[in-house]
Amino acid sequence: MTLTTRPSPDLNELKGWLATGRLNHVGGEWRQAASGAKFEVENPADFKEIIAHFPASSAEDVQAAIEAASQAQGAWAALPAPQRGAIIARAIAALRAQAELLSHVLSWECGKVLAEARVEVNRGLNAMEYLNGEARRMHGLTVPSEQPGMFAYTVRRALGVVGLITPWNFPFAIPAWKLVPALVTGNAVVLKPAEQTPICAALIVKAFAEAGLPSGVLNLVHGDGKVGAALVADPGVRALSFTGSTAVGKRINQQAAGRLAKVQLELGGKNAAIVLPDADLDLAAREIAMAAWGSTGQRCTATSRVIVLKEVARPLVERLMAHVQALKVGPGLDEENTMGPLINQEAMDKVERYMAIARQEGATFAYGGHRMGGEYKKGYFFEPTLLTGVKHEHAVACEEVFGPVLAVIEVETIDEALAIADDVDYGLSSAIFTRDMHQAFVYAERLRTGLAHVNCASVFSEVHLPFGGMKDSGFGGREMGPAAIDFYTETQTMYLKHGS
Repeated sequence: MTLTTRPSPDLNELKGWLATGRLNHVGGEWRQAASGAKFEVENPADFKEIIAHFPASSAEDVQAAIEAASQAQGAWAALPAPQRGAIIARAIAALRAQAELLSHVLSWECGKVLAEARVEVNRGLNAMEYLNGEARRMHGLTVPSEQPGMFAYTVRRALGVVGLITPWNFPFAIPAWKLVPALVTGNAVVLKPAEQTPICAALIVKAFAEAGLPSGVLNLVHGDGKVGAALVADPGVRALSFTGSTAVGKRINQQAAGRLAKVQLELGGKNAAIVLPDADLDLAAREIAMAAWGSTGQRCTATSRVIVLKEVARPLVERLMAHVQALKVGPGLDEENTMGPLINQEAMDKVERYMAIARQEGATFAYGGHRMGGEYKKGYFFEPTLLTGVKHEHAVACEEVFGPVLAVIEVETIDEALAIADDVDYGLSSAIFTRDMHQAFVYAERLRTGLAHVNCASVFSEVHLPFGGMKDSGFGGREMGPAAIDFYTETQTMYLKHGS
């Protein structure tokens, strides 16, 4: 592999801004938490390095942000949508100009290797540009009325104040693709990013503020789950878009339902790749390896299960072994590394717990399975892991590990493969590798996953197509694509009598 070395951006100006501690953005002002409390943001590749101190917000800060958003929303919604889009476009252009800085920041706070960080930033910017085009595409319907002299049509109306709660594993892309459809449709926003990775979100908000977004339209509050809970509970918030764990998403839905607030939930996954005997095994192994160990397995669309027909299990595992052995683990900011650390100690504890269970249940550790020692002890580095001899009922085969762990399950028939693939609580993504298009269509019809892939990785998606899951993986409407603006608007039906 040929590496392209790029000059590292100068982080000194950014470090100076972070050192102010005034990183909540409320009503157009950068400020500390009302209490003055702060929390530390650590580098997952070297947990002794404290990157920054961010405001540890409270319900008081959340309330101030919601009030600011409420005051600003009406005027923002009254602005013609193309004018809103013009302001948003300036922010996107500023972020595009900072893409390399954003990639380094993302790697610094999240741990992703730079190649992955660059892909995420570019993907987030592409999503923003596409979704901002809705400023000129917010179509309604005109329909014939039953009554003479009546003109009937529909228009989209903004909801009001919306709350966005975003995760740590995609700290640039997910805030990006939630923010733009919320703003372009005329809503005001309170954004609460994950406390593990708040810097990218702060830089996004900074770009919008400097682009001329009116004060109060976009507000930012940092902190832990208590901050998110305050946002969920406030009656002034008319809609909530959340990406995170299924357990938290269910609690948000229960609480929001009590006051009829809209919810959009993007949750967990336990994604399978099915490999049939006629598959191109080199292609399958390459795509599965990227989807399993890329981003250290910390993405909801990661392939965590391979369900393979026994007759090709051995050659597939041999190819997967070659891929896992070729990975170079280390700090993401080192261009030579191809897999970074887990996000924190909690993630490490979870992966280690599942590895202990896998040993007890009799899985074979073909590769990996341990926390890395030596020079890696200063970070949350875990070996990329390949498990064979896994049974469908094993915990590692049906529960979300959220780490660089791939479990191989051997089956006798295609029907058995399809049944096992679908027999989990989750339904986000899946893949099948086969040259038989009939089997590909059977797979697509039988598996209840929001994303389905034939001969490509479970992580693949494009910004102009809807993204979301079924079953315990999603609820409340799709993100991205033309469907993205549906969640952030309400339909108003107009009857205009123009005759007697």
